Amino acid sequence: MRALVALVLVATACAAPPDGATAAGAGGGRADRGRLAEQQSAERQDTVRQGAVRLSAELVSPTDVELRWTAGDPAAAGHVLEFATEPQGRYTILAFLPEDQTAYTHPDLIPNTTFFYRLRPYYGHASAPVEVTLGSGPYPEPEPDWSRPRTIPGGPRGGLPAGTEAAAPADLKATVTQADGVAFGWTDRAADEEGHLLENRPAGRPDYRVVAALDPDVNAVGLITLPEERQASYRVRAFRYGPHSNVVHRTTGGG
Repeated sequence: MRALVALVLVATACAAPPDGATAAGAGGGRADRGRLAEQQSAERQDTVRQGAVRLSAELVSPTDVELRWTAGDPAAAGHVLEFATEPQGRYTILAFLPEDQTAYTHPDLIPNTTFFYRLRPYYGHASAPVEVTLGSGPYPEPEPDWSRPRTIPGGPRGGLPAGTEAAAPADLKATVTQADGVAFGWTDRAADEEGHLLENRPAGRPDYRVVAALDPDVNAVGLITLPEERQASYRVRAFRYGPHSNVVHRTTGGG
């Protein structure tokens, strides 16, 4: 199991909804219906305003929602899919997705609950990759808290706008610290990033995927690898979000 949780797991969506979440079948009422009517109006306005990415949602089983969208900005590095359980609620990241992916299924949701979704592109160039092969040791003594996301002091401060090629992280280094652990460090060259993404591509797989989402200014982190990641390529990306798509919602059925 990873020491660092990169993405919000689907289990998050299966916990009890936060206070104020809209729940069908729990009394309903004019207030909830009014909030949904306002949200439907906002969805239509968002569609006109955003235009570039059109998100749709379909309830394909009582507790599974299938999301689909049109292709967005080809300059984007990928998309981040988010959900909430209130019309104006706090959104939670569901997944970071490659730019060419146009569908996603959110499964095993809480029954009788309304879920709201939006999609955002993110932009930024990745560092040069490094190759990592885990062996049988011996391993160097790791630094204390080697896996904790942190900012190593004393390094150069980034001064370039995130999203430009020159702002891609530089000098990415990987150090195997234990049988299944790798420590990463890099030079942050971006001044206004909204975060960093650590990505990997295990041997035999064609594409990179996000394995850790990190705060701005972080330039060191460690990863506990999975069995299929014993040989993999890694890179890191400073990124910024683009505008979100229209917002869509669906209400799950009974469990």
